[in-house]
Amino acid sequence: QVQLVESGGGLVQTGGSLRLSCSASGRTTSRFAMGWFRQAPGKERKFVAGIDWSGEDTNYEDSVKGRFTISRHNSKNTVYLQMNSLKPEDSAVYYCAASENGIANMHSYAYHYWGQGTQVTVSS
Repeated sequence: QVQLVESGGGLVQTGGSLRLSCSASGRTTSRFAMGWFRQAPGKERKFVAGIDWSGEDTNYEDSVKGRFTISRHNSKNTVYLQMNSLKPEDSAVYYCAASENGIANMHSYAYHYWGQGTQVTVSS
């Protein structure tokens, strides 16, 4: 079993930056793919970014390309999401997810473990 805990969310102004962290425990996630998803009030949970087990392959939802960067530190069992040039439409609860399949994937059904989420609010 894997437990995921997100941190780093908060309130930021438009154009600002935040770095989210996701720490895993219970099992090493060094061979897992990791992903970030977000869910705004009244909307479905959507893919934001994914990274394969090695950290060499990443993918992003179109609206965050060039602004967000996903990375991982396997020895720390941690994955990060650096978010720059934030916009009000980025406001959501952000969830970290882990997939026992090591290939980066943008589909929520590919992920086996989920964190509780961290709130990101971008003020205009």
